[in-house]
Amino acid sequence: MSNLKSQISNAKPKVLLGMSGGIDSTVSAMLLLEQGYEVVGVTYRTYDSMKESCLAKEKGCCTIDSIMEAKRNAERMGFEHHIVDFREPFRRCVIQNFIDEYMSGRTPNPCVVCNSTIKWGEMLRLADEMGCEFIATGHYARIAVRDGHYYLRTAADSRKDQTYFLWRLTEEQLKRTIFPLGDYTKDEVREIARAHGYEKLAVKRESQEICFIPDDDYRTFLRANVPDYKERVHAGEYVDKEGKVLGSHEGFVNYTIGQRKGLGIALGHPAYITHIDAATNRITLGTNEDMYASELRYHGAPLRPIAGGGVLTAKVRYRTQAVPVTQKNEGCLQFATPVWGITPGQSVVVYQDELVIGGGIIQ
Repeated sequence: MSNLKSQISNAKPKVLLGMSGGIDSTVSAMLLLEQGYEVVGVTYRTYDSMKESCLAKEKGCCTIDSIMEAKRNAERMGFEHHIVDFREPFRRCVIQNFIDEYMSGRTPNPCVVCNSTIKWGEMLRLADEMGCEFIATGHYARIAVRDGHYYLRTAADSRKDQTYFLWRLTEEQLKRTIFPLGDYTKDEVREIARAHGYEKLAVKRESQEICFIPDDDYRTFLRANVPDYKERVHAGEYVDKEGKVLGSHEGFVNYTIGQRKGLGIALGHPAYITHIDAATNRITLGTNEDMYASELRYHGAPLRPIAGGGVLTAKVRYRTQAVPVTQKNEGCLQFATPVWGITPGQSVVVYQDELVIGGGIIQ
């Protein structure tokens, strides 16, 4: 790592790098140092899980093991590192939104909220306190400037592109952001780690779970964190699209749009959840064909299309193909072909070519 340390003396502007202890943020540090930036590492405590399984399996970015791994990596590369307690704003902004959305019959995406409020909101505030001109993260995304405006641009590695989770970032936030991994594939990132002596990191399994629900059981989490859970969640009715009662369920919060398994009802054909009404505690069941829709309503900022750009496309979940779309009116999108499983609470992200021109929360 001596070649990395030698770059620090000829530093570019100071950068505050969010470090999770994983391969992406660690390789981001390597690349920033090699480019001559002065790096300051920060790892934030967002949630303390008492689950032993979380620690044993190294899942989530909130574990003590992950925090200390980030600190060791920063020390090994020769730059300062700080551990910051963001638990209070994380609880207030991310966890409370997660609870409120589920208890309203919607399916939230906490990473979208966390990125805009914690990973950028709190980190930029911290960057100002530490005299850092930029912040950086290990996300797979890029930034482009068109007609003097800043836009999110999809990553070179389409399999790892994370712009779907970053649509809420403002232009002012993007102006101060660096994505070191945007032009790299995941395989190239692993090779960089190996080349710098981080073989264990290169083969470490990545977490796919919500960081504050390490056992991936959101129902148990809600029961433990909603004071009046028993009063609000109780048996209700399954109905068909005409309103005919089909049977009973265990409470609306235990189900999500598109769910087919674990419904506890036999209708003689595959049934899918097509609608959840928290106010009446009624869940509508339908067929696979009923899961398709050509329009959606969303709540978000106005789109920022680029003059002379390509057609608009949109994603309604992370790992799906973007579908051509037109804006029917403000807050309403119409798809060129029907889309499966449009889910209230999730994000819709609108692209023009490789650029994110807007997004919103599906209503």
